[in-house]
Amino acid sequence: MRIVSVNAWGGARYDDLVAWLPTTAADVVCLQEVTRTPDLGGWTRFEDDARVLPQRADLMADVEAALPAYDGWFTVSDSGPVTDDTGAVHRQHFGLGLFAGPATLVVGARSAYVHGRYTDHGDAWPHSNRPRAAQVARFEQDGRFVTLGHLHGLRDDAGKGDSPARRAQAERLGALVDAMREPGDLVVVCGDLNVLPDSETFAVLAGIGLTDLVGTADTRTSNYPKPVRHASYLLVSDPAAVRDFRVVEAPEVSDHRPLQLDV
Repeated sequence: MRIVSVNAWGGARYDDLVAWLPTTAADVVCLQEVTRTPDLGGWTRFEDDARVLPQRADLMADVEAALPAYDGWFTVSDSGPVTDDTGAVHRQHFGLGLFAGPATLVVGARSAYVHGRYTDHGDAWPHSNRPRAAQVARFEQDGRFVTLGHLHGLRDDAGKGDSPARRAQAERLGALVDAMREPGDLVVVCGDLNVLPDSETFAVLAGIGLTDLVGTADTRTSNYPKPVRHASYLLVSDPAAVRDFRVVEAPEVSDHRPLQLDV
């Protein structure tokens, strides 16, 4: 089974992303920063108090079109305003997308909030402390069961250091994954955790038997100008089951590098 995870950056590098995804031969694709805007396609403009970004109106539908044989699952974390090219304002939903390939059987799935709760932000998106959801699914392929969880971790204006909110997020994620897994499952947790390599998040997840494979590797692309290059991680319950793991440097499809795991 091949699992691919990447923060999709709202589709800001849409052409590169949808050209690359079908080439990955992934059995499961986990995307963070996925958008949905009812009854709108094409491009929108996202703005908070720190940045302005181009985003796809419905990245979930874009990826479903690029991966027509896959089953897609969207979970919203929060909603807020975006504008189209005429300046009209639309409500955009922001969250996670998981896509299971045709050879991968989904035998269980659950989503839950690991920080805050669903919020519609009204007239303006906040830059930090936004709600965060996680998706956890259980898959069967060729007689092997895998429990997989992914999330987009809490963003904090104070940086990526540990905080009580981040510890609580890790504890909720661990409990969600632990409740889904069955004896004998390989467990994988991945995503843009928004923490540093020495974060207590990894100690919390070690408590349910998970080992990080990324460490201090650079998980950012040339689109990210800041000096701290750590964000995305992938953890497994049995490192001996890993056939191959890589942080994908090229092509660049986001401001994050994709993570690719073969088990």
